[in-house]
Amino acid sequence: MAWPWRRKSRRKMARVVLDGPITGATRLRVLKALREVGEREFPALLLRIDSPGGTVGDSQEIHAALMRLRDKGCKVVASFGNISASGGVYVGVAAETIVANPGTITGSIGVILRGNDLSRVFERIGIRFDTVKSGPFKDILSPDRPLSDAERALLQELIDSSYDQFVGVVADGRGMSREAVKGFADGRVFSGAQAKELGLVDELGDEEHARRLAARLAELDEELRPVTLGKSRRKLTSLLPGSQLIQQLQNRLCIELMGSGQVLWLYRP
Repeated sequence: MAWPWRRKSRRKMARVVLDGPITGATRLRVLKALREVGEREFPALLLRIDSPGGTVGDSQEIHAALMRLRDKGCKVVASFGNISASGGVYVGVAAETIVANPGTITGSIGVILRGNDLSRVFERIGIRFDTVKSGPFKDILSPDRPLSDAERALLQELIDSSYDQFVGVVADGRGMSREAVKGFADGRVFSGAQAKELGLVDELGDEEHARRLAARLAELDEELRPVTLGKSRRKLTSLLPGSQLIQQLQNRLCIELMGSGQVLWLYRP
């Protein structure tokens, strides 16, 4: 049942920002903000995404929360910033409408899992591991040995399952067939302009364009300014010279740490 918007005194728009790699911390912050959107019964949500993606489960939980808001009648418009790739796309397709800048980096629909085979390094420096395990696959992706053929086949099945989930959600969210999505869901990236031609985004424009579109969809005043929820806590380092560079380095380190042994929906340039 849709919320009775016209009986509500609050005729406002919410804004939630998803920026940086999608991690557990990102999920907690964004989900808290989305719960507030529901509790305060905002008729429209402007979702700003500037993310290369990240962990699978966290992306899925944010997507599910957005779908619950839509089921209650909230109009959700996504605005893709500099980058909205992989898991960022997964989250974005939960929106009713997607707006991207012409030069936005998007796409990278696919799954990646990386491990590190350091066995030769360990051998050179004289380090050897003794492992006791309950089954043949318990230490899969262990850094002290290469993958066996059986392990590689097992992990490929895992990747294929995750990829199938990704394709299905994009197909449903964009009203496309799975075959059409698979035609471009091979990990490649696109500009916003290319993504529009493929049907991955609806309109080209900046966040202001997306805000006005959300207002029209919810029948709000187009001059209405959104209420930003779930702001990231400002750290002391943000006051230092070069703070943006520090943040970029932190994000890069986060991506590298995520990249070992986890199934990821992540664009890795």
